[in-house]
Amino acid sequence: MNNLELQRHANDVRKGIVTAVHSAKSGHPGGSLSAADVFTYLYFEEMNIDPKHPEAEDRDRFVLSKGHTAPGLYAALAYRGFFPVEDLVTLRKPGSYLQGHPCINIPGVDMSSGSLGQGISAAVGMALGAKLDNKEFRVYTLLGDGEIQEGQVWEAAMFAGFRKLDNLCVIVDNNNLQIDGKIDEVCSPYPIDEKFKAFNFHVLNVDAHDFDALRAAFKEAKEVKGQPTCIVLHSVKGKGVSFMEDVADWHGKAPNDEEYAVAMAELEEREAELRKAGEA
Repeated sequence: MNNLELQRHANDVRKGIVTAVHSAKSGHPGGSLSAADVFTYLYFEEMNIDPKHPEAEDRDRFVLSKGHTAPGLYAALAYRGFFPVEDLVTLRKPGSYLQGHPCINIPGVDMSSGSLGQGISAAVGMALGAKLDNKEFRVYTLLGDGEIQEGQVWEAAMFAGFRKLDNLCVIVDNNNLQIDGKIDEVCSPYPIDEKFKAFNFHVLNVDAHDFDALRAAFKEAKEVKGQPTCIVLHSVKGKGVSFMEDVADWHGKAPNDEEYAVAMAELEEREAELRKAGEA
């Protein structure tokens, strides 16, 4: 898939995020938007998955360790064909299967998650299981940079490095903001790359919003043997919506009607630009 197609899919994912959170009147748009490009790359190019067979035994697995950014995952799954895009507006509604954190009963979701720090442990277990059963699938997990303040993350990392789980790819969305502000002012986990290296990870630092850089990084991760890989994504919280970008306040609140209209107008304008570029 070329970069222009990926950019258009990512823009759709961002529209889905904003629409879902606005409809719910609650949720977490900031970190969902910062991860929209990696959600898009994983589900539209990188992972071995099939929406028609979401439980195929040989599929790649993905665990959203920072489970509060479920709107981003749901939007990617919906636009990839796992369930109807129209269902995104039911986010957090009574009776909806799309609640505030991922649940394993949702088509395409491989692990229920939400309690920060636990998702990576589940992903490590899946990767170890694949090794023990001589399976070829890969396991991907996405963590927040605030989330890695949790001690359980480093227990899982220590185990993964020790067991040389080269079928595991840990992704850290490093947008430098969490609910209380900048991560380096709340409880700094820096240097993130050096910490993962200390646990025997192969580590890559990548521009989260550059599909060429993402493609190169995930290709390199597949080629690494004897070590798990950590891809540190340098991202912008709220990416794609101007008034949300790099603003901690958009970690966990929904846009009102006026803000929603502005956000969607920006994303529609971006869609038009991409469409024009495709016709050139």
